[in-house]
Amino acid sequence: MLNRVVLVGRLTRDPDLRYTPNGVAVANFTIAVNRPFSNNQGDRDADFINCVVWRRAAENLANFMKKGSLVGVDGRLQSRSFDNQEGKRVFVTEVVADSVQFLDTKGGSPQGQGGGGQQGFQPNQNQQPNNFNTNNNNNNNEDPFADKGEPIDISDDDLPF
Repeated sequence: MLNRVVLVGRLTRDPDLRYTPNGVAVANFTIAVNRPFSNNQGDRDADFINCVVWRRAAENLANFMKKGSLVGVDGRLQSRSFDNQEGKRVFVTEVVADSVQFLDTKGGSPQGQGGGGQQGFQPNQNQQPNNFNTNNNNNNNEDPFADKGEPIDISDDDLPF
């Protein structure tokens, strides 16, 4: 049997960090996940999914993420029930997160809230690309695969491992 959930979405509110009587950290949070299609008006709807995470991951989430932060959640779906204060049976379905990945840039604000959101990978503009071409000319625009699979002469000092 398989019960696996992978989600990427934005926190709808700050995570709610609490501790059990035994001192174990637990954080409840809700993420908004956009649906992959538009509705009849051309707008994208979102699903609001309740999640829970335990221990150190719960503390990290509460300390470093806030409403609007983009997170990735990997976990499993769980259903439970309890009797509320009025004596009615309440059923809850939530994602129990095994891990929560922080997908916003450090210090960056989420998209749509005055910031640039998550930035794509930007290579270091000052770093020169490695040129392992066996031809001893220094033209960096050459095809790096021009040797057609022939061995490259590299010393052990050039290897990163």
